[in-house]
Amino acid sequence: MPYLESIFRVLVVGLLLGAGLPAVFAIGLRLYSAGAGGVDEDGVVQPPRPVLKPLGLLLFLLVTAVILLAILWITRTTIIHHFEVDPFPFLPRKK
Repeated sequence: MPYLESIFRVLVVGLLLGAGLPAVFAIGLRLYSAGAGGVDEDGVVQPPRPVLKPLGLLLFLLVTAVILLAILWITRTTIIHHFEVDPFPFLPRKK
């Protein structure tokens, strides 16, 4: 049974990061562009909506933070070895 649980965890994380992050980025891009206003394909002028631009930027920041944390997590042992700094000191180390 531990194999099935491990497979399920990998599947969930893969779906969240593999499909979830690009979806969050796409929503942020859509919000940012809708906040700028402009003319759509029908020729209708859309007024700028200044509330949407910061929301789009916030989603970009969230995606960037997740990517940076993932890189730090993957390279954690190398960072500890070379710089003697643990980027996640609150998590137990694997030996």
